[in-house]
Amino acid sequence: MATGGGVSLIPIVAAIIGIGVISQVLSDRFQVPSVVFLIAAGITLGPEVLGVVNPDVFGSGLSDIVGLSVAIIVFEGAFHLRIEKLREAPAATVRLVTVGAAIALVGTAAAVHYLLGAAWLVAFLIGALLVATGPTVIAPILEVVPARDRVEAALETEGIVNDVTAAILAVVIFEALIAEETGAGVFVTLFAERLGIGMLVGVIVAAVVYYLLQYVDLSPGNAPQNARLLVLAGALVAYGAADAIVTEAGIAAVATAGVLLGNLDVPYEHDISEFKGDITLIVLSFVFIALAALLQFSTLIQLGAAGLGVVVAVALVIRPVVVFASCIGDRFTTPEKWFMSFVGPRGIIPASVATLFAIELRAQGLTEAADLLVGTVFLVILMTVVFEGGFARRIAEYLDVIPMRVLVIGGGKVGRTLAERLEDRGENVVLIENNRDTVETARNESFAVHFGDGTDTDVLRSAGAEKAKVVVAATGDDDVNLLVAQLSNSKFAPETILARVNNPSNVEAFEELGVRTISTTLATAQALDNYIERPAMMNWMGEIGRSGDVQEVELTADELIGMTIEEISDELPDGVLIALVARNDDARVPVDDFTVEYGDRITILGERENVREAMTFVHPEN
Repeated sequence: MATGGGVSLIPIVAAIIGIGVISQVLSDRFQVPSVVFLIAAGITLGPEVLGVVNPDVFGSGLSDIVGLSVAIIVFEGAFHLRIEKLREAPAATVRLVTVGAAIALVGTAAAVHYLLGAAWLVAFLIGALLVATGPTVIAPILEVVPARDRVEAALETEGIVNDVTAAILAVVIFEALIAEETGAGVFVTLFAERLGIGMLVGVIVAAVVYYLLQYVDLSPGNAPQNARLLVLAGALVAYGAADAIVTEAGIAAVATAGVLLGNLDVPYEHDISEFKGDITLIVLSFVFIALAALLQFSTLIQLGAAGLGVVVAVALVIRPVVVFASCIGDRFTTPEKWFMSFVGPRGIIPASVATLFAIELRAQGLTEAADLLVGTVFLVILMTVVFEGGFARRIAEYLDVIPMRVLVIGGGKVGRTLAERLEDRGENVVLIENNRDTVETARNESFAVHFGDGTDTDVLRSAGAEKAKVVVAATGDDDVNLLVAQLSNSKFAPETILARVNNPSNVEAFEELGVRTISTTLATAQALDNYIERPAMMNWMGEIGRSGDVQEVELTADELIGMTIEEISDELPDGVLIALVARNDDARVPVDDFTVEYGDRITILGERENVREAMTFVHPEN
């Protein structure tokens, strides 16, 4: 198979797919989002460096290939968007895709108009495209930056929804630009038409696919494979059918179908998710590399300092305003808001749609508008992906927004009380509960709850067990807790597994698995005994839970290695004490001349804020 110029596409496509896989491996290895490597590879293969890939290689079929690829990417992102996850930050999520999107549109258009001298309609066209962050760039970032669920939910939802609305809005403005229409009624009609048709087609396709998966015999021997192929075909049919009815309605259709199917109880859901993840990796690699290869440095250079000014305005001014305005009154901390502000790179939708628009604008004789459109959009994409995507993990570490993910199986009083204490320390806690009344109670208390059976591997996985550092089995049933501990240990291997043991005679069975146990009977008896024999200590421990804190932290600060406890204590905030030092399996109350070593675990106690300050001092990466 060859292009119009006689160049074979087979080695080029094979190379792109191979580079995509290598980019994913490098992403996992260096904890940098894969899109950074993909864009670098595209530029290297493009006409500016090696010249292997150029605009003529794919012929006239590039726009169709990109369209179908984007459909798969958007569907995959929407399929993983869970309604219960949106409850983590519902108000902020709604504002991000409404008020936030409006601020981004107007702000970006104003920056383009005043800094680059673009006509208002062209400026709003660029602004509409740059509203979209997109799952193609957000998902790889969240793979290497395990943020709290409320942050992930807001960013993922914003990416998926804004991808749809930005694409439709951009098409509406583009058609108005070509037809020289400026009436508000025209914009509203065109936008509503595309969104409505897309959503209608998406609902119909989702209903048909769900019916086939649920009620039709897909051949027992190959049922999982057939289910995967059926869902993939459904995504492509939804896109093609809606797009055939009206241009750019396809994105809304696949997003709608993906959200519906992802939140219905479809058979073989895990198989479908894994398959679509692999397909998405391939098409994501192709689209990013192919579009990056179309980038011409001369177009970017023509924008000059004004172009960089637009990037600064979009990334460092408009984006923070959008996030802080959208997150008013929600449970986001200030560092989380800054993280969301600095992690809003633009991706596939702006790049692909801008490329298609530029071709049409040049055909209409609007070459200057086409160059301005492509140059501005690609410059913002390039700068935000490289800097925000490439430094996302370092930004998260600097802002201290990477939590310890804890799964607590059992949403009863014990589980909720534990979750409350952990969340108060800033950890990311997800409760797993299969009683609907208990789930409702926990959600009303603002806990993140995953409905399902904690003894089911798929439920544990979907709740985030693969990223969890700690799994706590806290139900009132020892058999359930034992099975949870076994599954967690064999399937996910978290750093720590804790289990509540209701019957003291079952402790041995848990300990044989290497599971740390808390016997409710023994713990209660010990607490009562402590109040009898050590009332002052127990009263002090109760006060610690209200205004103080006790934390154990690993010593990694180079300047402290080899110092004595007395010397370190002089450097700590007032009122903070080093109570214990653990080295290997030996823990002791240290004397003043005890010398610390790298990796010692130090228990610090004192006033809450002072303890947090001391933790950062002892463990700078904390």
